[in-house]
Amino acid sequence: MDTRWLVVSVTTAGAVSSLRMQVWRKLKGLGALYLQQSVCLLPDRHVVAAALDELRERVHTDGGRMRVVHVEIGDEHERGELAEEMTAAVDEEYAEVLERLPSFFAELEMESGRGRAVFAEVEESEADLERFRSWVAKIEARDYFVAPLGGQVRAELERAAAMLAAFESAALEGEDTRRFDG
Repeated sequence: MDTRWLVVSVTTAGAVSSLRMQVWRKLKGLGALYLQQSVCLLPDRHVVAAALDELRERVHTDGGRMRVVHVEIGDEHERGELAEEMTAAVDEEYAEVLERLPSFFAELEMESGRGRAVFAEVEESEADLERFRSWVAKIEARDYFVAPLGGQVRAELERAAAMLAAFESAALEGEDTRRFDG
């Protein structure tokens, strides 16, 4: 379990007006656990530290202040609680993906049932699947402690890809049939 953590403190008073939102989005995107307003905690990992270095440059350029303090959390129980809290937040995000994926499956089933396995529907469904994959990749990037629902989400994405491949095959068959029957 990670013993080294990063405490991040940001002040945007007097800075460019959009900076506060940019900082919040970046820190939330990294999976920051807020301890209080403008102070958060992240595991001390290379990718996190590199992202914080970039953010610090932006904050300073736009007139704000940002500090990153390296700390070691020696209490195993405290580290466990922090990891659990971060994992629970990630699992909530995975749960939202699982809540929305059934509409993707339903759409493919409906279009297949209506005989609408055509190129335009394939493209639309590919774009939808890519949005899911992109969303999950962002969640995985902040899944530092392997949230339980991650495996289920990946399995459902694989099932979605297989279902889309079958739909695409049906569209190709239909295209070939129309081309040669016409």
